[in-house]
Amino acid sequence: MQIDVSTLKAIFNPKLRPLIGVDISSTSVKMVELVDAGKGQPRVERYAIEPLPRDAVVDGNLAGLEAVAETLQRCWKRLGTSTRYVALALPTAAVITKKITLPAGLREQEMEIQVESEANQYIPFALEEVNLDFQVIGPAPSNPDDVEVLLAASRKEKVEDRVAAAEVAELKPVVMDVEAYAILAAYELVIKQLSNEGKDQIIALVDVGAAATKITIMRNDQQLYVREQAFGGSQLTDEIMRAYGMSQEEAESLKRSGTPPDNYETEVLHPFLENMAQEVARGLQFFFTSTPHNEVNHIVLAGGSALIPGAADIVGQRTSVNTVLADPFAGMAISPRIRAKQLAADAPSLMVACGLALRKFDQ
Repeated sequence: MQIDVSTLKAIFNPKLRPLIGVDISSTSVKMVELVDAGKGQPRVERYAIEPLPRDAVVDGNLAGLEAVAETLQRCWKRLGTSTRYVALALPTAAVITKKITLPAGLREQEMEIQVESEANQYIPFALEEVNLDFQVIGPAPSNPDDVEVLLAASRKEKVEDRVAAAEVAELKPVVMDVEAYAILAAYELVIKQLSNEGKDQIIALVDVGAAATKITIMRNDQQLYVREQAFGGSQLTDEIMRAYGMSQEEAESLKRSGTPPDNYETEVLHPFLENMAQEVARGLQFFFTSTPHNEVNHIVLAGGSALIPGAADIVGQRTSVNTVLADPFAGMAISPRIRAKQLAADAPSLMVACGLALRKFDQ
C-alpha cells in the first residue's frame, strides 16, 4: 500500500492536517474549512450550512442523535471536501471552568495529579463521570514562581454524544472545545477591523442565537462582563408561523431569503428587531450598573439573528453605539470556489465554526 508523503506529514504534524470546524447549534450544522495560505495565514477553503430538524438539539443536548448525524453527513457532503478530521465544541453551559494556581516547575504527570485534586473541590460530580482537561495560561500575576492553569470539565455523556454523532456521520473528531472559547478566537480576527484594532476600547460581543442572546464585554484581552438573556431568533420564527400559518421550515426560509407577505416588515420583522435592540440596550444597562464602566465603544453583532437585514442599523440607533456585523473572514484570502458576497452575509453566524477551524493553526 502506497502512502503519499504529504499524508504521512499531516498525520504526524497536526498543523498540516486539514481540519473542519463544526458548530452544532439548535437550528443548524455549520462547517468551515481553513487552509494555510502561507506564513500561517488562514484562507477560507470551504463552508456549508445545513438546517437541523426541529428539536434535534434542545438546550445544547443532542435529543435526536440520528437526526444530528444525518445532518452532519449532509453538511459534509455539501462542503465537498475529502477531509474528515473535525473540531467540535460543547455548549458553554455544559462546561465548568475554573482558573487555578499551581507551582511552575511541575512535570506534566505531577500537574495532572494536582489538577485532579483541585478539580474535586469545584466539580459537583464524581471524577469518573467527567471529562477533565487543563491548559497552562502563563505565569501567575501574584507570584512568578506559580502558573495560572485553566481547568475545564464536562459530564462524559455531553462529550460522548457529540463524538458519537460525528462518528456515525463518518467524521473523525480530534478536538473538543467550548463554544465561548471558539467565539473568542474568531472575535480576535473581528476586532482587528475596528479603529486602532480595538486597543484600549470597550467592545460588546453580542451573539443573538435561536434561543438566547449572550453579551460578552471585553477590553483588550480582559473579559469585563458576561450576561445571557432569554431572547433569540426562534421568537421571530414562531411569530411568522403564527401570523401566516407556516411550518417551521417555511418560516426559517422566509427569514433567510423568501419573498415576504406585504405586511411582514411592518407587523412582524420591525417589532422583532426593535425587541432585539431593546434587549441589547438592557444588557448594556446591566453592565453599566454592575461595573465601574459607563460606556461601550463598539458593539459586534454575531449569531444567526444578526443576519436579518437591518439588525445592526437598529441596534446602533437604539443604543447610540457604533454597531458592526461580525465577519472573522474579512482579512482572509478566500478560495475562488466561494462566493465572497454570500460568505460575508453568512459570516456573523459562522463565528463558532470559524473559531474551531482556527484550531488547525494552534501551536
